[in-house]
Amino acid sequence: MAQSSLQKNSPFFYGWYIVLAAAVGVFFSGPGQTYAVSVFIDYYIQDFGWSRSLVSGIYSSATLAAGLLLFLVGRMVDKHGQRRMMLTIGSLLAVACFWNSFVLGPVMLFIGFFMLRLFGQGSMTLIPNTLVPQWFVVKRGRALSFMAIGGFLSSASFPPLNTWLIASFGWENAWRILGSALVLIFLPIVFFLVKNKPEDIGLLPDNAASKKRLAERREEKLEEEHEGFETNWTVKEAMRTRAFWFILFCVSIPALVNTGLTFHLFSILGEQGVPGSTAALILSIMAIVGFPVTMVSGFILERVNVHIVLGLSFIGQMIFILLLTQVNTYILAIGFAVLWGIIGGIERISLNIIWPNYFGREHLGSIKGIATTTMVIGSAFGPLPFGIAYDVFGGYTEILLIILIFPILGTFAAFLSPPPKKTA
Repeated sequence: MAQSSLQKNSPFFYGWYIVLAAAVGVFFSGPGQTYAVSVFIDYYIQDFGWSRSLVSGIYSSATLAAGLLLFLVGRMVDKHGQRRMMLTIGSLLAVACFWNSFVLGPVMLFIGFFMLRLFGQGSMTLIPNTLVPQWFVVKRGRALSFMAIGGFLSSASFPPLNTWLIASFGWENAWRILGSALVLIFLPIVFFLVKNKPEDIGLLPDNAASKKRLAERREEKLEEEHEGFETNWTVKEAMRTRAFWFILFCVSIPALVNTGLTFHLFSILGEQGVPGSTAALILSIMAIVGFPVTMVSGFILERVNVHIVLGLSFIGQMIFILLLTQVNTYILAIGFAVLWGIIGGIERISLNIIWPNYFGREHLGSIKGIATTTMVIGSAFGPLPFGIAYDVFGGYTEILLIILIFPILGTFAAFLSPPPKKTA
């Protein structure tokens, strides 16, 4: 009760501490993300004499297996709450890092990759994206934008950090240091900061409870907005809507396309005469450009229908895929990187905000669990068609033109998915 009273009297809404903790969670998904794991691949190949196709196959199959289990994580979030699940998943991700430091054979590598992808890439992005919407309704867009800072810092930090750790201490100790960081930094932040819902400490989303004390009439209006804006759907109810399935399809497209492009980017550009250093620069520019775009998009999505913005992002995806087929100079490479970063920033926030906006907070864990499962499965299959096409055609132009079918279909699916209306 004392804690509740303290939060009500505080001029700073506790939800922003939740955003900070969620951003840290997204940041520490890094050890399970492709941009961090990829740094270790060449060392596995070199030390164990494995083929690249073997390691890639193990990684894809482990990612697919992890993705198929994420809907269970979503259900557990609804049942046990974000705080308990963040503590559990963070601990298991640390175990995964320590496990990977002792890899001796392909079976151990599969188990290690499976844990990294399930607890890192999947769960450590799923849970924060269900936590922040519990605390914000009206300001949900900006809150998710601030949370996304953790993702951009993660993608910018872990590749050079892992490279330095491996060069300085070896790949085995690099994994142990990452596991120790999770235990010493992430878990204490979750333990002391995270609360599942504002109602748990006597508040309402968007700090409505303390606004009521300052302006009763304004608060009544805000509460009416909450009631009209926040309709909660069960998973079964959501699955009976057209929007659920269309948006679920939309979720898979960026995961498949972006993972495939990122995995093969150096090879794609190399075939077009662009050096590897420029390919690396493209990934950095993407993160730099995507960060402010995501921030701005969060505020825009508080005023514009999210399915319209999502549809426009797929049109942008078509444009940058076509541009990639023509990238053969430094200037075109920079232009491609900027456009990819802009579209990626819009996609990131749109696909995060659309689920709570459409289906409410109450069963968000289960609904987002299904969406995250679809996302991870899409990322598992992303690199495969590019590799097959290269073997068949001797290049990437054909597959880049073929995959245009996905953003074309995504554009129609998004535009045909306005917010569903729940009948009495």
